[in-house]
Amino acid sequence: MKFFGLIIFFAVLNSCSHSDKVERVLPIVGDRDIEYKIVNGKEVADTIYHHVPEFNYINQDSVWVSSKSLKGKVWVTDFFFTKCPTICPPMTSQMKRLNENLNDLASEIQFLSFSIDPDRDSPSVLRDYIKSYTIKAKNWYFLTGDEDATHLLAKEFFNGAERNEDVDGGFGHTSYFAIVDHSGLVRGIYDGTKSEAVDKLEMDLRKLLEFEYGIK
Repeated sequence: MKFFGLIIFFAVLNSCSHSDKVERVLPIVGDRDIEYKIVNGKEVADTIYHHVPEFNYINQDSVWVSSKSLKGKVWVTDFFFTKCPTICPPMTSQMKRLNENLNDLASEIQFLSFSIDPDRDSPSVLRDYIKSYTIKAKNWYFLTGDEDATHLLAKEFFNGAERNEDVDGGFGHTSYFAIVDHSGLVRGIYDGTKSEAVDKLEMDLRKLLEFEYGIK
């Protein structure tokens, strides 16, 4: 399947800043820029990182979900579509396994699966998809919205998505799961089709919550 090349280290920079003095147990994914400004007559350098932009989607229960409403939680995200015959089934199975393994931290973590095929993935279709995988999680939203906006949003999570009639299902997309912290910074990218990568995601997520947020 033709994808979009290696995009993990691509970033769209914005004007939000994050202090380099914060002690981190996971890196911040993406490029960064340096902004210089004068403070008390002295030139000070400030590092500007890539942040995930605000978004607003409908979930499987036809309820609007915004990035603002999810503040205060760490996110685990992916991009998929229900008619995908190739990488989505193993991705969803791995995400379900991860969700169940992290049940002890369910109140601190929000799982987000964005459909890249909203014309077919209505809330009722998403509910049927959830049932087909016997997903019982209360902290996992399956989201649907504008197609073009979602394909652009995927890049902000270091994923890729596009219509492609030459591939099975009509869409090409990457298989990455992303960790996003409370500040909207992407802190890790993992191959959602591989058990060992998803196991690493779980370990990293637990480490992030414990050492940066004091949550065990």
